[in-house]
Amino acid sequence: MMWYSQTGAESDVVLSTRIRLARNIREYPFPVRLDRETKKQICETVRDILDGEGVKLSYIPVSTLTAAQAVSLAERNLVSADFISKSDGALLLNGDESMSVMLCEEDHIRLQVIKPGLDLEGAYAEADETDNILEKHLNYAFDERLGYLTQCPTNLGTGMRASVMLHLPALAAAGNMTRLAATVAKLGITLRSANADGAGDIYQLSNQVTLGISETAATENLKSIVLQIASQERQARKSLVKDEKTIDRIYRSFGILKSAYLMTSAEYTKLYSAVRLGICEGLIDADINKLNELYMTTQPATVNAANGGELNAAQRDAVRAKTVRDALG
Repeated sequence: MMWYSQTGAESDVVLSTRIRLARNIREYPFPVRLDRETKKQICETVRDILDGEGVKLSYIPVSTLTAAQAVSLAERNLVSADFISKSDGALLLNGDESMSVMLCEEDHIRLQVIKPGLDLEGAYAEADETDNILEKHLNYAFDERLGYLTQCPTNLGTGMRASVMLHLPALAAAGNMTRLAATVAKLGITLRSANADGAGDIYQLSNQVTLGISETAATENLKSIVLQIASQERQARKSLVKDEKTIDRIYRSFGILKSAYLMTSAEYTKLYSAVRLGICEGLIDADINKLNELYMTTQPATVNAANGGELNAAQRDAVRAKTVRDALG
């Protein structure tokens, strides 16, 4: 079962938690200055270390992926857009997609762990365990004053980015997001929409300070802020779900999901947000895990990758709608 087919702590507001660690090997320049053969050597070395230590991950060279498969990985937040734009890196990925390792992206190693719900401690513990295995065998680029050395100076220090995905329909409806983003920015935290068009009222909250702070302090600070925002969101929902227009929108959205013949990705995201709110507030009896899974698997390239990679937009919309109907009907 994929991680996104499950729910975790604070799941009415928190979709997922991600910990990402950036590491480099002292003996090599940053990837931007490496040739293809040296990058391949680094990728295979990291693969062999983890495999030898019993960490079983699939090894996927970017050059072996179709365009749809590559973009699908980015849609599912397993790789960056920059990573798939090159053909000389490789990805390590476990079965439920909760752990991925980008090799020779901006840094030699980008280790990522994703957990459902709010689980910063669990995600960090798992990432740290794998990181320690690698550090036993590799000479990491580390400075006593600056910490882990990374190509981008903003990652110096811990090399860690912790982020949490939040569903905030009530705070968004109240027009509070700009104020909230400005408030958390003062605390070294960034809040931004997870979707380019702002659809779905889904936001990413992440730490920006990596230098002069420990991993524990960074995750504790982020967790405290997440819990405060979740409390504000729940309070705002109490008023929102009493509004007749909101109730009507929730039920209409559920009806469309269960009956539409064509559906764009953006439309699904908007409907998903309304129905998810209805489920969490007890207005709709439906499986939230299925709804969350569809949010990941009905994105354009992911639909293409699952259906031969050659669907046009109208065909994707038909496949997406049928997938949703079958799952929720």
